[in-house]
Order: sequence, then structure tokens, then C-alpha cells
Amino acid sequence: MGQTLRSRTIREGAERAPHRSLMVASGLSPSDVRDLSKPLIGIVYTYSSIVPGHVHLERVAQAVGEGVYQAGGIPVFGQTLSICDGIAMGHEGMRFSLPSRELVADTIEAFAEAHRVDGLVVVTSCDKMLPGALIAAARLREEIPVYIVNGGPMLAGRIGECNGSCLVGLGHVFEAVGQYMRGRLSESSLRAFEEEALPGPGSCAGLYTANTMAVAAEAMGFILPGTSTIPAVNSKRLWAARETGALIVKAALKGWRAEMFLTEESLANALHVDAALGGSTNTVLHLLAVAEEAGQDMGVGEVEEIFSKTPWIGDIEPGGKYFMEHLHMAGGVPAIVAQLLRAKAFNGLAPTAKGVEWRRVAENMEPRGPAIKRLEEAISKRSPLRILKGSLAPEGAVIKAVKLEKTRMKGHAKVFDSEEEAIDWVRKHTPEPNTVIIVRYEGPAGGPGMREMLQLTSIIYGMGLGSEVSVVTDGRFSGATRGLMIGHVSPEAAAKGPIALVRDGDEILIDAERGKLDIGVDAAELEERRRVWRPPERKIEQMRSLEKRNSLLYAYSISACSASRGGVRRCSRPAWWSR
Repeated sequence: MGQTLRSRTIREGAERAPHRSLMVASGLSPSDVRDLSKPLIGIVYTYSSIVPGHVHLERVAQAVGEGVYQAGGIPVFGQTLSICDGIAMGHEGMRFSLPSRELVADTIEAFAEAHRVDGLVVVTSCDKMLPGALIAAARLREEIPVYIVNGGPMLAGRIGECNGSCLVGLGHVFEAVGQYMRGRLSESSLRAFEEEALPGPGSCAGLYTANTMAVAAEAMGFILPGTSTIPAVNSKRLWAARETGALIVKAALKGWRAEMFLTEESLANALHVDAALGGSTNTVLHLLAVAEEAGQDMGVGEVEEIFSKTPWIGDIEPGGKYFMEHLHMAGGVPAIVAQLLRAKAFNGLAPTAKGVEWRRVAENMEPRGPAIKRLEEAISKRSPLRILKGSLAPEGAVIKAVKLEKTRMKGHAKVFDSEEEAIDWVRKHTPEPNTVIIVRYEGPAGGPGMREMLQLTSIIYGMGLGSEVSVVTDGRFSGATRGLMIGHVSPEAAAKGPIALVRDGDEILIDAERGKLDIGVDAAELEERRRVWRPPERKIEQMRSLEKRNSLLYAYSISACSASRGGVRRCSRPAWWSR
């Protein structure tokens, strides 16, 4: 049994005396270090004092270590970074969000490989950190078992002035800004949102990207069943952490590997759960990235097939009435899986974190609250998440079609080459009905960093224009975004995709029902525009500046793939870099 432990590499034999002395100097027990039957378990956590999803993670990581030690393992701790997308939103800082996913994966991989740990638990939360943990697991898939303990969702805010509802989340605060700008909300009311909407630690309370990725990771098997939805302030969060600590010791001794949760079936299951809940569009980007790293062949066509076959049964903010705390009370992921098994939209033979098949865990589970609908009461026969394709997005784009007054729009383009330009124009003008705001050069390579545009879309909704104005971008949207907002347009503008060729006034057709995103310009005209196309000079200057600084953004830009491949670092620099 001990022979399976790769930590022998740094613990066994006379030649490893220096290695053992360093571990003892760190405070580890000499007898533990010499006992080669005890697995060395790495616990990487993402504590931060500025990110609410991570402010409590030191205690959660400690609980994992307690579980490891009680089960006979040796816990060793490390840290990696965390970024709050909400704080990074709407300015240059958002460019660093998606690249940070790769940094998180890099640092977790480096910690695990350099110290030859026998198993790994990542304690994390929020939009790019948990996907980074999954990417690291994909890289380590043939080496060691990997589990995740998420920090848990925040409780919904309770305030008096919230348009008839006393429960709010971060998306409502962003929309309140638009209401204030139009004179529909007083300064004191805006301050009430600011101070009361987010009541404490945890990932933002709705089904935004962090919580969507957590439930997806549970469906894959990386998180203990029934635990991804436990609120951050609930003591059961610590119970789950200790149980995971004990489980990773068992998994290391049994020779389990992370690859058991990175199969074609487990990835499809994650998408089915995301689809059933109406989760964040960013899950498409991140799960495509995980598939790419795990060597699984998954494309946007397969993603749309899964979406089309999955009933929408999660009535969760921003697409529904309830919040993550209500999803947990209703039974969480196991209750969702039970309904999906009935719909034949989930592979019940896939393992949970404990190795037990999902069909056994979800057996006889029934929704225990209105946040989860029974199959017969589904909100829709198919998921609100949709992949769109057409002459404007040959490789695909994504929309979360929730709270739509109409699913089809034929409008005219208003084109901007950056998010800032679009926000500035919207602030100074009232967009006319059927305006399609095109925001380009915001893709993975061209941004660089593929920024989220929750500030732009929230201002539009706050102005009361959500049913009349659309945004189409090669950038991303927050999980809090709703409406006729289309992101991930691929190929991106920097790769000379059709979105780079759009001009003011061009007719744009959006048809969410039929999955179409077209530009009303014939192929010959588009080809002529492509022939004379030149990237904006200020974008080239920006890239030269990043290169001179040797910035992280430069490194990411020259290797970032299309959103249709998850934005991973596997591709070559855009052709226009050499101009």
C-alpha cells in the first residue's frame, strides 16, 4: 500500500536526509515524515482579505487539514491567488481575471509536483479560481487524486428598497447604478444596496459563475455530493472540509487518480447540471478549457446538443426567484441529478467524489423546496443556455436566454472597439430600440484577457432598456448577466473574425430560438472588408506597451486560444501582432 505513495521520492533513504530535515524544520513531526505509510497531502487555499468568497478560507483549509491528520495523513499547506471579478469589473483590472485562471492552475500544479504530494485538496471559491483548480486537476490527472472544497455561497442580502423583493445579490447592485443614472433610484437607496446587498462571506449569492462552477465540479465528482451549495456561514461547510480531508487520504492509499472525474461522461454531466439550473455562460468557457487540458474532444456543437436535451428546472437568480441558500435547502445538486436521471439527461453510472455511482446517491431524492422544479413542472423543456452560430459567429457564441421579452431581434449595429467606449456612449445617449451594441477586440488574445461586461449590461437594464437593446461581444459576461446579451463570439476580432468587419448601421439578426447570429452583409462584401482590414492603431500600441513591460497580459495574449477552445494557452499569437 505504501508503495503507491510518490512522496517516497522526497522521504525515503539516506540521500533524502536533507529533504526530511527541511520538512522537520517546517514543523512536521520527524516520525510522521519517516513513516512512509502516511500519505503527504497538499492543501492549497486561496485566502484573501479583499475577496468575500475567500476571506474565510483559512479556517476551511484548517478543517481539511484536521480531517487529513485524523485519517492518518500528513497535511501540508500552500497558497495561491484569488481575484474578485466584481471588484475587477468595468476597468483595466478585468483583463487580469481570465489569465489568473491559468496562474492558479500553474501554481497548484507547481506546488503539487515540486513537493511530490500524494494527494491534493484545493480550498477555493470564485469565478476563475475554481476553474483553475479543475485545470490543475486535469494536468495532474494521471498522477494523484484531487478534490475541491469550495468556500460556499453568500447569503442573499435583505434590504427594504429592492423593487418589491427583499432578497438581492450582486447583480442587483450593478443594475441599481443604471437606475440611479436614469433618476429612478435615489442616492440613499443606492447606498442601501451598496451596504446591505452583500451581507458577509461567500461567493455571490446567485447562480453566477462561482456557484455555477461549484455545482458543476460536484457533478463531475471533485466535490462531495450535496456540499457545494452549503452556505459559507453554515458550520456544515467545515464538516464537509474535514470529510474531504479524510477522503483524500483514503483516495491516495487506494491509488485513485483525478482522471476518474475527467471522463467524457463527467464533463457532460457538469454541463447537464449547469444547463438544468440556467447557470453562467462562463461555464461553457471553463469546461471547454478543462476538456482541452484533459485531452477530451469537446466542442460547442456538443455543448449545444447537451443544452437542447436538458430541461430547465432550477428557479435561481438571475434567471429565477431564488438564491443559492434556497437551492441548498431544496436538496442541492443530488436533487437536481435525480430529476435529470428521470429525464435521461445525466449519466448515473459516473462516480461521485466518494466513488459511489451518482444513480445510487440520487436515488429517491425529491426536491424539498420551490428552487428545484420536478420534471413535470419544468420552467422549460430545454435549458436557457444556448450556443448561437451564423455568419457573425462561425465558431459559435453563447447566450443565457432568461427573462427575455423577445427571443429574436433584427437591429442595427453600433460598433465599439472597447468596453470603455461602449459604456461612455451609453451613459451619454439613450440607445434606440433594436440597437445592437457591438463590443469587439475584447476576446482572449485581443483584449487581452476577455473581459466581462456586467457593468455595461447592468447599466442597460437599470435604464429600463433590457428588452430593447442587445450587446454582442467577443468578450464575456458575468453569470449575473441576463437578457439578449451574446458573448464569446468566435473567432474574435483579433483573429480577423467577422465581428472585426462589422460597421455602424449593419443589420444584425439574433434568433435565440433557432440559434442564429448573422450579419446582413453578403459574403463578397465581407471578404472585401477583410482584405482591407487593419486593427485599431491604439490596440497595437497597447500590445507593444504590454510587451515592453513583459506583462502577464502579453504572455497570455500571444498564446490564448479562441473562446471556442476555452481560452487556454495553446495557440500562437494573432497575425496582426507582427504588423
